[in-house]
Amino acid sequence: MTEKQGPADSRNMTRRKVVVAGGAAVVAVSVGGGLAVDAFADDATAGTPSSSGTASEACYTLTSETTEGPYYIDADKIRQDITEDLPGIPLTLKLKVIDADTCRPVKNAAVDIWHCSAVGVYSGYEAMSNGGGGGGTPPSGTPTGEPPSGGPSGGPGGPGGGHAEPTDDKRYLRGTWKTDRHGYVTFKTVFPGWYQGRAVHIHTKVHVDGTWTDAGYEGGHTCHTGQFFFDEKSVLASAEVSPYSTNTTTRTTLTEDTIYPQNGHTGGLLYLKYDKKNIAKGVRAHLTMGVAPDETHDSTDTQPSTSASPSAS
Repeated sequence: MTEKQGPADSRNMTRRKVVVAGGAAVVAVSVGGGLAVDAFADDATAGTPSSSGTASEACYTLTSETTEGPYYIDADKIRQDITEDLPGIPLTLKLKVIDADTCRPVKNAAVDIWHCSAVGVYSGYEAMSNGGGGGGTPPSGTPTGEPPSGGPSGGPGGPGGGHAEPTDDKRYLRGTWKTDRHGYVTFKTVFPGWYQGRAVHIHTKVHVDGTWTDAGYEGGHTCHTGQFFFDEKSVLASAEVSPYSTNTTTRTTLTEDTIYPQNGHTGGLLYLKYDKKNIAKGVRAHLTMGVAPDETHDSTDTQPSTSASPSAS
């Protein structure tokens, strides 16, 4: 539910009226955090602090801001497992959120993710997605009909096509969870599919300075809006697995995508681990996001400031 805000509250995010999951799930995140040193080894080499850096320099590359896209729905589900039994290749997405200036973990942040199904359909917008046809169970089989209307257009930092009002009450493949004291958050989902005009991707937002209450996450502001991307080898491998193999929509490659900034992991390209001979067993993805907690980036109308330029590759 959105509350109107005055100028004094311009940094505050939309109020979220949601139900926080039980404490057992929180423990699961903490346990997963114990694997962080190994899982994020690649990220560490990409963003270690410079020994010659000063306090005014960023110690980690800021993760690129990209468009929110038209299909964002504000914090409907506080949960880590967002699959809702949808078919697809199991995907475990593990993220770490750090302050790009200090490299300190950003704890208790609210991280949103949302993405389309294995056949290119967004929950809440089934009538506007590749599969068409709202209502009932999520569409399966070969996607048909027109591409999503109001979709992202333009290059990175360009227009996002505006926000579309939901056409149904489905909320699969959407969720919000909080980072632990080390900045980690983990989601269980499925490998996304594709639809006309976009490479395979997952949307994300990071909200800070709010409060976790019995009603959910309230107040604060959005410090990062971005997208995660998958390398071509993994997408081609997924395309051999049902139901991805039923999708006859012409696929946009990563190099053709107008939203992906073409700058590797800084632009949201995920690190992936899976059995190269059998991707259907599941995929583990991870990435460290360097954000500017004091800034507001709720879409591509705001960009990272030049004062936070990275000093590490």
